[in-house]
Amino acid sequence: MSKVLHSVDEAIRLLEIKDGMTVSFHHHLRNGDYVLNTVMAAIANAGIKNIKVNASSLFDVHEPLLDHIRNGVVTDIETAYMGAKIGSAISHGILQNPVTFRTHGSRGAVIANGTSPVDVAFIAAPTSDEMGNCTGKTGKSACGSLGYAFADAQYAKHVVIITDNLIKEPLENPSITGERVDYVVEMESIGNPAGIVSGTTRITRDPVGLVMASYAARIIEASGLLKDGMSFQTGAGGASLAAAKYLKDIMLEKKIKGSFGLGGITGYLVDMQKEGCFEELRDVQCFDLNAVESIRTNPNHKEISAIEYASPFNAEAAVNKLDVVILGATEVDTDFNVNVHTDSNGSIMGGSGGHSDTAAGAKLAMIIAPLLRARLSIVSDKVSCISTPGNTVDVLVTQQGIAVNPKREDLKQRLLDARLPVVDIHELKDRAQKIAGVPAPLVTGDRTVANVVYRDGTIIDTIKNLVT
Repeated sequence: MSKVLHSVDEAIRLLEIKDGMTVSFHHHLRNGDYVLNTVMAAIANAGIKNIKVNASSLFDVHEPLLDHIRNGVVTDIETAYMGAKIGSAISHGILQNPVTFRTHGSRGAVIANGTSPVDVAFIAAPTSDEMGNCTGKTGKSACGSLGYAFADAQYAKHVVIITDNLIKEPLENPSITGERVDYVVEMESIGNPAGIVSGTTRITRDPVGLVMASYAARIIEASGLLKDGMSFQTGAGGASLAAAKYLKDIMLEKKIKGSFGLGGITGYLVDMQKEGCFEELRDVQCFDLNAVESIRTNPNHKEISAIEYASPFNAEAAVNKLDVVILGATEVDTDFNVNVHTDSNGSIMGGSGGHSDTAAGAKLAMIIAPLLRARLSIVSDKVSCISTPGNTVDVLVTQQGIAVNPKREDLKQRLLDARLPVVDIHELKDRAQKIAGVPAPLVTGDRTVANVVYRDGTIIDTIKNLVT
């Protein structure tokens, strides 16, 4: 029988989705995704309740999920990241049960080992054939890598491919093969590919950001890790991209060729690979359309799964071979613990994603953030939520100085020898508070609205409800 169905509703009926089941989604279309909202509307229309949504990330485009929470359709959420619109409602206690926040690497791992089973995975695929062999590299909604969907496709009890480019001939070189796919549904559009763009994806012109970026590149140069074979990951923020540009200039000048660039790949890492800075790119998600084009055409731009990327149970995970990672933060404390889950008001607006995965694996884990943000110090005595533990963080880079974790006296000496402005992290906190004052303590309720699960499966922190 053909796997091709006429609608999502038909898939829900044939798979007999019932109250209390878990459905999963990936986020490669990011803020352009139409699939999660379409599927959840169909589940609600079928009268199904108490569903757990396991999504690799949730974005503002998924705000209709809040109505399903209010109506009892969704009572549990498991994810690695949550945008501010949904996060604010969750922080005010809208969801029946606490959110489970995982890392990107551990999400794939626990789906694989059965700790977090998925009943039905709905996979947005920009191109699919009628057997469910699919890819994100081609089609009008091309998003590039489908790395975060691999575990769902392999280990969910049932798999539904949803595409807006259904082809009759067998797909060559699929990202996901069709042997475990139950059904294929064609929609008019699975999403807006322009919505996959993350953050600024442009190099900052802000003088503060450029200072921090320059420091970051010089730290890498002084660390002893900048040599042939170096591996590197950075995010899509403006200062991080500027740091990558400065690093590229140094690598080209010194004729250094690294082994691989990793993670969510941007056009800037694509350019670095093309210009000879890296042998290859290992891509678990594409952050912009230049990266999508590259993974389609460049054989040295390789698609990897979340398990290959960062599973804590995979000794060969790419993060364990990572030399340098540049990460952001909303808050860092004097023990170098990092918060990327909540804002200064304690409202959920993010998540670890691969933050703590890469910090744990990299030889040099660098946090880059302005000393003051929204007139508040980035450094505190204790972060309001621990996303990444301080024992995995090596250095904090701000425009007013560089703080090195005391466990890295070797790195501190290298930076001092390079005449970089190394200061104690307590001094950074004091400087900021002299300018902005000491913030009032965060007031929260007693109800846990989210559990932050570290990559090893332990609950590293909890997030309490907001009372205003």
